[in-house]
Amino acid sequence: MPSELLTDRLLRSWLRCKRRAWLDRHGPLQRRQWSAHRALALDEQQRSFQNLLPTRPGHGEAACREGAAGVMGLRLHGRGGADLELQAHPSLLQRLPGQSRWGDYAYRPVLARQGRRLTREHRLQLALWGRLLAEHQQAPVPEALVVAGGDRRLERETLQLTAGLQRQLDESLERLAQDLTRTEPPPLVNDRKKCTLCSWRTLCDETAAAEGHLSEVSGVGGKRRDLLLELGVRSLAELAMAEPAQLADALAVHGEQHREVAAQLVAQAQVQAGGEPRRRSADGTPAARGAAWSAALPELAKAPGVLLYDIESDPDARDDFLHGFLRLERDAEGRWPAGPLPLSGPGAGYYQPLLALYEHGEARLWQRLARLLAAYPDWPVLHYGETESVGLLRLAERQGATEAERARLRARLIDVHQRLRRHWLLPVNSYGLKAVAGWRGFRWSQSGVDGARCLLWWRQWRQGGRQRRRGRLQLGRIFLYNRDDCRATWMVAHWLLEQEHS
Repeated sequence: MPSELLTDRLLRSWLRCKRRAWLDRHGPLQRRQWSAHRALALDEQQRSFQNLLPTRPGHGEAACREGAAGVMGLRLHGRGGADLELQAHPSLLQRLPGQSRWGDYAYRPVLARQGRRLTREHRLQLALWGRLLAEHQQAPVPEALVVAGGDRRLERETLQLTAGLQRQLDESLERLAQDLTRTEPPPLVNDRKKCTLCSWRTLCDETAAAEGHLSEVSGVGGKRRDLLLELGVRSLAELAMAEPAQLADALAVHGEQHREVAAQLVAQAQVQAGGEPRRRSADGTPAARGAAWSAALPELAKAPGVLLYDIESDPDARDDFLHGFLRLERDAEGRWPAGPLPLSGPGAGYYQPLLALYEHGEARLWQRLARLLAAYPDWPVLHYGETESVGLLRLAERQGATEAERARLRARLIDVHQRLRRHWLLPVNSYGLKAVAGWRGFRWSQSGVDGARCLLWWRQWRQGGRQRRRGRLQLGRIFLYNRDDCRATWMVAHWLLEQEHS
């Protein structure tokens, strides 16, 4: 019987999600999607390593023999247990004083950390690298280095590769090998929030929808799904048939917050099962037919126009690098343009992107924003989610805007997402902009583009691409994605306006 090949990549996938590792080995390759999140991680890794090393790293075995300060591209092999063949590709090896088969120096593995803390995934991956490197260089590897910080000050943390950590690695490798022998993939994870980062997300989304997985119900995360399973509620359909009061009493033993959301969860499941939106009452349940209701966007009743506002951000750098506005007016007869808005021609609106460049400074950005907002003093500013309002108000405060000025600005900012959640239950598994606007039939102009891809384009443009033709194309794609987000926001807002007359 041939040995089972296990790689560091498979181990990393398995530690994140057992189903993901199985799909990496057995899944249909044509269903695997490219992920901008992986590209962003590699970009961050490269910048961290550049901050760590004084010179460009060498490559492979030849660089090890020459004693390069850093080495990339070395493939390591080894054995684990009786029938396990191990293979790894360390991101970076750093030279240290010591003795190895190459001379009076040795190497230790280096990992660029994603996130704020060292995780089990990081530790076991480094343990595997250290074990195989020790065999390859014929010298012990007692420790590994973890770095973080591309543009910021480089953080360094030393991890001791202890015997206990090696035992954990052996146990994980054995379990990984067992999971890979399954004829069917492991079940979907309970909390599927991080599935948006996975290259298999579309395939698993289809499975979740087909199964009526509880994670498909908006508002049900991993913990709530566990509580519902304990109560015998196993699917979206079963949640939709639950009696709200009984469910509330059953969930109350786990905390009053669960009692309070029980009726909302049942109502959301019912709307998703039925496929039709319903007006929402104060407790989150569908409003009774004929019940009084208030307009979701009363500020637009007499407004001559609106500014649709969307920010693109680099969260790691805490940088809101693009403030995009789409100016939209009523027509000559006082009607709002219907969605989806065209990209050009009558009814398209006027798009104005404001780039926030480090070299220009925050004061200049605020002046440009304040000037644009002052040009349309009676126009509400519509955005989707709290990012825009929080970012703009904090910027105003840092730039010395008075409390009265901030209060006027706050009154103009309208969170379409918040208004939608307050007034409606929709047959969607997420109230994010892409899910809601997609439900209304909106399609983004660029296929497969999301915020992560947009951020990747921005970082590439910042790193010297702006003078080249490719850089100009990247900036144009960023603007188009941002404009589409503004258009999608209007698609949702216009639907809310339509419901006031239905």
